[in-house]
Amino acid sequence: MAETILVTGGAGYVGSVVVAELLERDYEVRALDVLAHGSVPSLLPAWGNKRFHFIHGDVRDPEARRAALKGTDAVVHLAAIVGDPACARQPELAREVNLEATRALVRDSADAGAERFIFASTCSNYGRTDKDGFVDEKSELKPISLYAETKVGAEREVLASNGSMARTCLRFATVFGVSPRMRFDLTVNEFTRDVSMQGRLVVYGEQFWRPYIHVRDAARAIVLTLEAPAEDVAGDIFNAGDTRENYRKLDIVTLMEERFPKATFEYVRKDEDPRDYRVSFHKLADRLGFDAARTVGDGIDELVALLRSGFIADPYAPVYAN
Repeated sequence: MAETILVTGGAGYVGSVVVAELLERDYEVRALDVLAHGSVPSLLPAWGNKRFHFIHGDVRDPEARRAALKGTDAVVHLAAIVGDPACARQPELAREVNLEATRALVRDSADAGAERFIFASTCSNYGRTDKDGFVDEKSELKPISLYAETKVGAEREVLASNGSMARTCLRFATVFGVSPRMRFDLTVNEFTRDVSMQGRLVVYGEQFWRPYIHVRDAARAIVLTLEAPAEDVAGDIFNAGDTRENYRKLDIVTLMEERFPKATFEYVRKDEDPRDYRVSFHKLADRLGFDAARTVGDGIDELVALLRSGFIADPYAPVYAN
């Protein structure tokens, strides 16, 4: 089992949870992060742990990569410009970070002697699919955004690498839930915030399907892949989520109505968004025994509790969005 793990993007929404999970399992953990969204306190709980090391650097920087990779046994590559809006605003940066830096990191990781490389990809790669069926890892990829295009390209770079390093791509469902680096610009989190704070919600394209995964389940999927026998995951792709957790936006609203009977909901029909997909996650379940411990309903409940606690003064503050 690998002992020293590098987590790129370790201060992020998913990364900070992954770091905590790995430290709980007694790994030596390095987090490489450029802190693009400011000096967020997401990694402060890890700071006193002697097995934790933070490297403030850009994954595009060869020196930062070399320093982070020295003596590393495995790499969990989460650093990215995440989501369609962020990539559309800075397309060149998105290509540099999501594609070119991934290519360089794979090469440098192999050169440094890393045994494992886990790449965080996305189910957005599937684009629009047949409403009557589920896509799986063998389905055609139809990226319709720059974000998905960079992830599809990066997957090819990861899996095309030669050598003994075991390389695995995880295509994550849309993430939700409470994290030390909180975000409210993700569908479930955003819906819950708006209904909790305003008592109303405007829903665009309520008919579209997406799969969802709690941030802690996403971290568990990464650790499960990391600890699986190399022959079970090397050179392979897994959808990361739970088949039961595919929802239309309309279904999420139904969960909201159960919890907020006095809230009002307005629907705006939107047909031009081609992202519409239901995903099968049976491969990850069958191969590695993964199933989600938390449902979207569970995530809504914990988000409501957080918002009602007063712990977050302004959930609309820019620090809570990418």
